[in-house]
Amino acid sequence: MKTRKLGRHGPEVSALSFGAMSFGGFYGPTDRDESFATLDALVEMGIDFLDTSNIYGPYTSEETIGAWQADRGKRFKIATKGGIVIGAPRGTVDNSEDYLRRELEASLGRLGVDRVELYYIHRRDWSIPIEKVTETLLKFKAEGLIGGIGYSEISPASLRLAHSVGHVDAVQSEYSLWTRLPELGMIQACAELGTAFVPFSPLGRGILADVDLDPGRFGPKDIRGANPRFLGRNFRQNMDYVRAFRAFAAARGWPTAAVAIAWVMQQGAHLIPIPATRSARHLAEWAGADEIVFSAEDRAELDRILPVGWAMGDRYSYPQLVGIERYC
Repeated sequence: MKTRKLGRHGPEVSALSFGAMSFGGFYGPTDRDESFATLDALVEMGIDFLDTSNIYGPYTSEETIGAWQADRGKRFKIATKGGIVIGAPRGTVDNSEDYLRRELEASLGRLGVDRVELYYIHRRDWSIPIEKVTETLLKFKAEGLIGGIGYSEISPASLRLAHSVGHVDAVQSEYSLWTRLPELGMIQACAELGTAFVPFSPLGRGILADVDLDPGRFGPKDIRGANPRFLGRNFRQNMDYVRAFRAFAAARGWPTAAVAIAWVMQQGAHLIPIPATRSARHLAEWAGADEIVFSAEDRAELDRILPVGWAMGDRYSYPQLVGIERYC
């Protein structure tokens, strides 16, 4: 597995890394044995960087990673997040120093470590200037609790404000062949400032793969159940594009998921995608993504099959959009 730097001053991590949201049941039920098997398979693939959060479960994802590390005697490089108030109404956030410190210390306890490589603000607290929040994160870094600071789902303008106080190591946002918003400034701003850009859901929440999804079988906790892109006519139209994309990958002997990940990785050397899965068997679909090389003809064909803006429906429902910075 090739490596990339987690920001200008950060450590080297696997160029393809892993989002552990699935361990929290957001895409269907899972259990510890299945999650442990997935983590074992990640090690075999050379993936050494995990992205998690206290709200995944809540707590389940962090607890699972911590238990695996204790059982196996091994250590991943880890990013986790805080700022969303667990148990409160959707959209309740708190970026105060006292709250973030309590949440960070609790996350470290669940993970069984005294430091994480990266700590993100999961959602902005609009009552506190981002410059002040950055000062809090820099304090945690100086204390040795975190190696780097990050923000999730902010705008390029907010990144620049945060950067005026101290270096921001990473920003994560959704980015894939069907979600292209970060091309309107975020990817460019990260490259300019030496900030890693960490795309989550590079597989379009599972749609950019070789197996058909069935929205009618999504469980009650599955966040796709209310996602406009997976509903009714939107989903049917989107699948027409996905089938053409699958045919492109098959004609070249590549798994569809690997092509989707490779496309994201090739949008910049500072991008570190974090696809997710609940099952070790799905990881085989990603194998070789960091080795795929597109020809000029391949790129032209991808642009024809999946033109910018092809996805029908917003990437989130209105309730899911709470706390996310939108920009244009």
